[in-house]
Amino acid sequence: MRKNRTKDHDNVFFWETARRFLDYELLKIRKKSLNTVAAYRTSLNICIDYLENVKGIRRESICFSDLGKENLKEYLMWMTEDKKWSPKTCNLRMTAIRSLLSYASEECIDITPLFASSKTIQSLGTPAGEIEYFEDHQMKAILNAPGIEKQSERRNKMLLILGYDAAMRIGEMTKLKVGNLFLDAQKPYIRILGKGEKYRSVPLMDKTVQHLRKYVREFHGDIPDMEAPLFYTVTHGHIHGISDDCIQKVLKKYTEKCRNEGVIMPSAVHFHMVRKTRAMSLYQDGCPFPYIQQMLGHENISTTSGFYAFVTLDTLAKAIEKANPSGENTEKNWKKKDIAKSLYRL
Repeated sequence: MRKNRTKDHDNVFFWETARRFLDYELLKIRKKSLNTVAAYRTSLNICIDYLENVKGIRRESICFSDLGKENLKEYLMWMTEDKKWSPKTCNLRMTAIRSLLSYASEECIDITPLFASSKTIQSLGTPAGEIEYFEDHQMKAILNAPGIEKQSERRNKMLLILGYDAAMRIGEMTKLKVGNLFLDAQKPYIRILGKGEKYRSVPLMDKTVQHLRKYVREFHGDIPDMEAPLFYTVTHGHIHGISDDCIQKVLKKYTEKCRNEGVIMPSAVHFHMVRKTRAMSLYQDGCPFPYIQQMLGHENISTTSGFYAFVTLDTLAKAIEKANPSGENTEKNWKKKDIAKSLYRL
């Protein structure tokens, strides 16, 4: 009987497949970042803990059949009602499970019905929140915050300027090498290694190019090593690339400095806000979405528009003023048949 059991009831197959999914498929094949893999691992372990502690299934006996629709619906309710996690968090936990089931179904047809049923479970509705980004005066204050006396301050200033100008993810910053800069091209640009190990080229503003030329001369010499990390730290005499945590600390340090100098800042800041600020600035200046999409490295334009296609109060006010600058001709146009038809429809 043991030999004839299907893979969805095989606990060994479950554990081997889950480990292969995390350690090989996500990391090596799909080229996911270490942070993404860690998030998936955490989500799957939370589900395993739930099956053991709440459903009473011995950990070593867990198999894919335990991820059936009913169990997953109860798991979703447990996250929502017992753990009080936000809808976004719950949905992310479920995404990890569906991704594992999708991968397992490609490996073995026995898992296909489980994956299909998991897709019928509705995600929780999440309230639409405003995009977190810095106002123009806040971003300007942050870029001006680093001093020029210390070498570390000059490095930090360059890091912030380039991160903003090229709208880069923090992980992309840490991967930068000197050879990714093309400052002598007819139109200077930077080549960025983004998600999925895909490169994109982003033009650089003239002032940024000037800063970069000085930075490269100071930190990399007249004949720089093209493979050297563009931003680095020195520990015990050894040069190594700057870390994610270090970049976050740089932003928080100068945000706090600005706050102490009387500039109102968001209570919680993270480096991705710099990227969003650049994109929002381009959007408000009328830059077409396809251009912003290319700059940000979004494969699907809906990702870009989903993040940035909302009207701020300032944008709305300017649009209203432009449409009706004098306040005249405000006769009730909605009374016209064609306009009323467009307004009163489902």
